Amino acid sequence: MRHVPIDMVQPGNVLARSIYTADGRPLLNKDVQLTVGMLSTLRRLGVTMMYIQDKRFQDVVVEEVVSEETRREALGNLAVAVQCIQGGKEFDTKVMSQTTSGIIDELIKNRNVLVNLSDIRTLDNRLFVHSLNVCILSLVVGISMRFNRSQLADLAIGALFHDIGKVEAPESVKKSEDADLPSGLSNDEKHTWRGYKRLRKKNDISIVAAHCALQHHENLEGTGYPRGLKDDEIHPFAKIVAVANEYDNLISGDDDRMPMLPHEATELLMSLAGKRFDREVVIQFLRAVAVFPTGISVRLDTGQVGVIVAQHKGLPTRPVVRVFTKEDGEWESHNVEEVDLAQETTVFIKKVMQE
Repeated sequence: MRHVPIDMVQPGNVLARSIYTADGRPLLNKDVQLTVGMLSTLRRLGVTMMYIQDKRFQDVVVEEVVSEETRREALGNLAVAVQCIQGGKEFDTKVMSQTTSGIIDELIKNRNVLVNLSDIRTLDNRLFVHSLNVCILSLVVGISMRFNRSQLADLAIGALFHDIGKVEAPESVKKSEDADLPSGLSNDEKHTWRGYKRLRKKNDISIVAAHCALQHHENLEGTGYPRGLKDDEIHPFAKIVAVANEYDNLISGDDDRMPMLPHEATELLMSLAGKRFDREVVIQFLRAVAVFPTGISVRLDTGQVGVIVAQHKGLPTRPVVRVFTKEDGEWESHNVEEVDLAQETTVFIKKVMQE
């Protein structure tokens, strides 16, 4: 399979990974042959990247730190929780704790696999996919930092619900949540307080989990919000969620910003380590994320063009690249060669190809 921009997908190409709705139901199943109408609908839904089948890379498998089944279950349960909040009702924290416990189990089992964030986002599922990705990324860092099971459980809930304050609740609920807030706060500043208050109402959600919602926009040097906290004033869990949140926002983009490629996002995070973000958290984060995800096309500084086909845990910038030649205007896989950048230490990825 290959991971390509939707503008490079042609009618007749075969989808290699399913696309899901916000609640985890299949929108398009893998192995479907894409039509002009399908592609038009996906563009309208905000899809920018997708996996397609390619006979030259039939054996390429994207290793997942969390199974598709677990991700779908988590998205569905998260959607139910959001619907409860929108209706002014309480959501079931026991179900969410069971969901995050399953995620933790799989992450511990797959701790030697680099994180490839491969869910295909739509306008409909963006909040849910973002929340789940931040949860997974935060837990990967927590595991690397040797958190115990209880700490991981609190971190998971805090990360999964870090943006719960953005969910629109009935006006009466919002008035209650905003009653004792300082005047003049922006909506961004309010969402951190609202999220904190919603989680604090839950007796079985810890205060440290609630502080992930409150503090994930605080910066190390004190320039964040809502309280302008500095360094040790920020809870360690919130420092982790801050990095995971920023990374996922960078690679997904928004209405005002184009998505960054993963290697661009990681470079930005490195530049902000010790300034906005905790340095040790950034280091642990970068060790666990696939800087060049499996399935993307790259050009090496040797001039060769290929596709990332495998990763090395601990060496996220040195994947294995399957290179191929261009004949008669088409890329062919004659004389296939795989370049292992962990072994070929003088060869570097020069460019990620958007074609």
